[in-house]
Amino acid sequence: MDYSGIELKVGIEIHQQLDTKHKLFCNCPTRLREVDESSFEFSRYLRLKKSELGEEDRAAKEEVMRSRKFRYKFYDSTCLVEADEEPPREINIEAVLLGIQIAKMLNMDVVDELHVMRKIVIDGSNTTGFQRTALLAFDGYIEVDGRRIGIATLCIEEEASKRIKEEEGEVVYSLDRLGIPLVEIGTYPDIDSPELAKKTAKKLGMILRSTGKVKRGLGTIRQDVNISIKGGARVEIKGVQDVDILDKIVEYEVVRQINLLKIRDELKRRNGRVLREIFDVTSIFKNTSSRILRKANSVMAVKLEGFAGLLGMEIQPGRRLGTEFADIARTFGLGGIFHTDELPAYGINAEEVDRLMEEVRAENGDAVVIAAGDKNRVSRALERIIERAEYCFVGVPEETRRANEDGTTSYLRPLPGSARMYPETDVPPLRITKELMEIEIPELIEERARRYSKEYSLSYDLALIMAEPNIYRLFEEFADSVGAALTAKILHLLPSQLRKEGYSVESLDENDYRLVLTLIKDGKIAKEGAEEILKILTQERLDEDEILRRLSPKKDLDDFIRELVEEKEELISERGIHAFKPLMGIVMREFRGKVDGKVIAEKLRGAIEEKLKEA
Repeated sequence: MDYSGIELKVGIEIHQQLDTKHKLFCNCPTRLREVDESSFEFSRYLRLKKSELGEEDRAAKEEVMRSRKFRYKFYDSTCLVEADEEPPREINIEAVLLGIQIAKMLNMDVVDELHVMRKIVIDGSNTTGFQRTALLAFDGYIEVDGRRIGIATLCIEEEASKRIKEEEGEVVYSLDRLGIPLVEIGTYPDIDSPELAKKTAKKLGMILRSTGKVKRGLGTIRQDVNISIKGGARVEIKGVQDVDILDKIVEYEVVRQINLLKIRDELKRRNGRVLREIFDVTSIFKNTSSRILRKANSVMAVKLEGFAGLLGMEIQPGRRLGTEFADIARTFGLGGIFHTDELPAYGINAEEVDRLMEEVRAENGDAVVIAAGDKNRVSRALERIIERAEYCFVGVPEETRRANEDGTTSYLRPLPGSARMYPETDVPPLRITKELMEIEIPELIEERARRYSKEYSLSYDLALIMAEPNIYRLFEEFADSVGAALTAKILHLLPSQLRKEGYSVESLDENDYRLVLTLIKDGKIAKEGAEEILKILTQERLDEDEILRRLSPKKDLDDFIRELVEEKEELISERGIHAFKPLMGIVMREFRGKVDGKVIAEKLRGAIEEKLKEA
């Protein structure tokens, strides 16, 4: 696709949890808990708040229409600040210092004074109904493939609660994650291709990891992507956890917007129209074979004039315009929708479809959307679907969408506006002093990798792995004494191999690897013994003496070789020195990891040569 021709603009927001001791506005630890460890729970309903200018945020307004109850899991490692029963403490200086360090790595200007703001969020992820955020730095840049990508803002924020499950009318959250400090980094819309978007996200992730003070693992870093094309609109896609599909997400969003513009043009050609009337069609489906409709206490419908065939039109792989409407219904607690482009089907017969079309006074070129469930939820969902259908005549709506695992997206909520922000009155401003700005910039992972590649003759890909903050100190400690290639093998290649074989290498820690490398460095085990020790340590915790006892050969090497040469005298007589290879395999099976392979080879070769001289 010619992305320059459609004027593709992409901006990325990175949300990265910081590995601090305490949360952002209280002294609770930043560790995560298992849900069954919860000692208490409470419930809330959240209400819409107006901004200082008396305006209502559109995203929050729709959330109120969904009328959901929120239940929160509380732990002995959480406090009344997370429960919004107590004011927040002063902002965590450790998090601010780390934010300043990251800002300097991104060539940004740091503010003179940090002011905390409230950002309205009433989806239940914050017990307060807002998220606390503070602008720390602005107007920086990074280099990606020779391109300068502008960094607009860096904010320090509190992480939201973790969503556990959602049931009809209720969402369950866990408070262990709420309040963990994170940085939000937003680029300017300088990105103009899917590939550049992915490379930019990876570069930002590398810079963040270079600090050695960010949390690792699933959910600790998320990418939000803002995308627009000529004639389309800015769409925010939230929650991209796998950076490797970020390019696909951009591609699919471009395809979606292009197809929505095609639908707009076709509707205008057809003189389509959306009626703001909701029909109660419960009686039509009183005896239907559709279990969903038969069980529902209310079935309602809306007529979309001129939409026939368009609801079934694919706008992303496996997703249609009708799927967009179904996404909206699901946000209101419904299972989805039915529409006439896909009927008769799902237990709904042709006679029922005819009666439906007659009831809403629909003609051949029209489409009808059906929703079923609780009357109030169905009514509110269809009101919102009517608004979305009306926007089909405009083109692409500004909205926030959720990233799916296959690279497609689904509707989440309207795009928030400026009305969602207002000052936090419980947290005092923080002056950014000269002393705070003196924090040093660490060596970047990619710079360290280039150095390793040059100093130790490692491939750049392997050097890049050894340069990661969680491993580089251990690598540097043993690279000279044990050998860079062998150290890299023990720290990365062997664990990868053992993981494929089913060993739980995740249970191994830095001390385990240091023990193995030290034993090799001190000559207490052969390098081949590293694999066996790692296997043992994944299953049981042993000290150095017990490991050495386990690896001690049960037989003397010289005696074993002498007996083997006598036993295989005929083989040696027939093959001469070429008998070395099969005999070496026998010796190694007995002494692998217990004696250095070079020592075994020298002794065996010498014994074979002596035997040949005797002959």
